[in-house]
Amino acid sequence: MAQTRRQFLQQVGITGGAGVLYSTMGALGLTAAAQTPAFAAPTRNDLNGRGRKHIVILGAGIAGLTSAYELGKAGYKVTLLEARQRPGGRNWTVRGGTEEKDLHGHTQRARFSKGQYMNAGPGRIPQHHVTLDYCRELGVAIEPFVNQNADAYLYREGSTALSNKPIRHRTAKADVYGYVSELLAKATDQGALDSLLTPTDKEALIGFLGNFGAISNRAGGFAYTGNGRRGYEVEPGAGLEGGQTGTPYALSDVFASGVGNYFSFEFGWDQAMMMFQPVGGMDRIPYAFERAIGREKFVYGATVLALRNTSAGVSVVYSAGGRPRELNADYAINTLPPHIAATVPSNLPSDIVAALKYARPTNAGKIGIEYGRRWWELDHRIYGGITNSNLDLVNMWYPSTGFHGERGTMIGYYNTGANATAYGALSPAARLDRAVAQGIKIHGDAYGKEVKASFSVDWAGTEHSRGAWVGWPSQTDGVYAKLLDPTGNIYFAGDHLSHAIAWQHGAMVSARAAVTALHSKVMSR
Repeated sequence: MAQTRRQFLQQVGITGGAGVLYSTMGALGLTAAAQTPAFAAPTRNDLNGRGRKHIVILGAGIAGLTSAYELGKAGYKVTLLEARQRPGGRNWTVRGGTEEKDLHGHTQRARFSKGQYMNAGPGRIPQHHVTLDYCRELGVAIEPFVNQNADAYLYREGSTALSNKPIRHRTAKADVYGYVSELLAKATDQGALDSLLTPTDKEALIGFLGNFGAISNRAGGFAYTGNGRRGYEVEPGAGLEGGQTGTPYALSDVFASGVGNYFSFEFGWDQAMMMFQPVGGMDRIPYAFERAIGREKFVYGATVLALRNTSAGVSVVYSAGGRPRELNADYAINTLPPHIAATVPSNLPSDIVAALKYARPTNAGKIGIEYGRRWWELDHRIYGGITNSNLDLVNMWYPSTGFHGERGTMIGYYNTGANATAYGALSPAARLDRAVAQGIKIHGDAYGKEVKASFSVDWAGTEHSRGAWVGWPSQTDGVYAKLLDPTGNIYFAGDHLSHAIAWQHGAMVSARAAVTALHSKVMSR
């Protein structure tokens, strides 16, 4: 009997695993370059005559939710054990009434106004991420997230001529691109690149640089003198008002300031516009998953106490309602952060536990500040986007929604590593005080006025996460790879098992790989 393409791919998955499956699909023309590998989702028809397998999923973060959703659609019985009282894990939207006690002993209760919120975890979605596919499938409305704004600021504290003053992105970019183009055009024209370029190449390059850097070619040679790209001191207007541009900053001052070092941000594969966010908060995604999966399949407040492979499947001991309970299932998908999963008593082999411990947690911190006046729009004409600095705030996000409203909530700092840890060590009130003191340097006194509410998150101090994401000393030395295959009847999934760490996309594609491998095993039996 002839095999269908699906049956053939299932057999490939059974034999070689998810990686070989995806490679085979690519060879068959079923995947495309620069796209997420095609996902052959399991279906109910696949399980005909094979019984209904029970899958217990540890953690209802994005990886756990994706796993449960795809398995549930195929007819598997799923149970999700989640230590928090909500779905989403690090996908967490803080609204008025949200209360949280961190590991430092600080308890905060958010007092944001109705309609105001902060995305404490993920806050943006690149347009090529599979996250948007799930938003479409689950009915989660999206809107643009302004990741780059020419009128937001760059701020560099220091001792150069451009230090300690906010500079618009457009101004910095115009001067840096202009001077780089001037220098390269002069070098090309003077023959410095003759060994690399043909006369035709030189002509084409100089033509490009003239447009790219807005440089002129006068009798004295190529020169960048500035134009409207860098902004206006007097904007073009009615009648004879053609506008007045400012004089470019001096070449040596521009390069000494380091303002151009941030430009590469927007070139990043995961940072280039367009970017999106769910309307009303990022947690619209996990709650949509919860509805689609079925609330009755979730056990909230369930802390995993033990995990074991058994001859019949798996056994999970968890605490719920103040007492331990045991759940037996056919398979488990462990989506707990690896550094936490490593601490759960189990009969996992020592090399698997060592692989979990191999992950290195990274800290991140955020503060949401609600203002009674949208001063960034009114005083600075900034509508969304990010201001970047070398202050310990690092990044500040202006809201990408609620334009022209009375109130607005901005991310007053988004930092990582040592900066996040330093803020995390402070009380929530002290975090706000420090954030305001630093923000005033960039935005002036308005940054400290009409503050209506704030809420800050230190991810290293957040229970059940104990970090914002993890990194690996290596993903190619064989240690990380041990977690890509099941150990007995236990599978692992999460953004940490992807090359899109710290993105929901990473969690989703990792979950899909685990679901594919698990389903292939069931089909083989």
